[in-house]
Amino acid sequence: MAFQTRWFLTNLPEEVIKSVCEDAEQFDSQVKQSLVYGQNLDPNSRNSKNTWIPTSHWIGGFLWHYIQRANRENFLYDLTRIDGENIQYTHYGVGEYYNWHMDEGLSTLKLPQALTNAESGAALDFVHGNSDTVRKLSFVLQLSHHDDYEGGNLQIMDENGKSYFAPRARGTFIAFDSRAKHRVLKVTKGMRKSLVGWVIGPRWR
Repeated sequence: MAFQTRWFLTNLPEEVIKSVCEDAEQFDSQVKQSLVYGQNLDPNSRNSKNTWIPTSHWIGGFLWHYIQRANRENFLYDLTRIDGENIQYTHYGVGEYYNWHMDEGLSTLKLPQALTNAESGAALDFVHGNSDTVRKLSFVLQLSHHDDYEGGNLQIMDENGKSYFAPRARGTFIAFDSRAKHRVLKVTKGMRKSLVGWVIGPRWR
């Protein structure tokens, strides 16, 4: 039986997690207000900051191991690569959050029979409709210690509308179906840092 979410309490040595964090922190100076597809976000939807780390960085290979393991042991999806060949390095400070959303919607489950929305302003639907790949897995690597911040939990909703919290221990790798609704609760103290990404594969048949 496959599950919606698979996570690993990696139990990596503190020195290894520290190396991941230190290498990620070299990108701190590039962190800016989060955008979606290059557009400013409605602050009622999301308020956070991020930058991007190329998958050619050694962290990309580290994460790919756990992506492959989660997929092999649970999802068995046809995957090709990390979306955009970049990993999102995200900061959630005090008062910052990301409300309920999906990383990939039902509109991308299969190729539409007709594309009639290109001139109506639904640019993302048009791009999705013309794409041969879709996001299938989303992943998160927790970088902050669980007691570095308060609030900021990653909450995921199952297909029955019930929700659960992902573990927040430093070094935890979490993979979940990109069609699952999820959110990051508002941080009330400290700073939550994480690496986030999406794995794409051929469009669902």
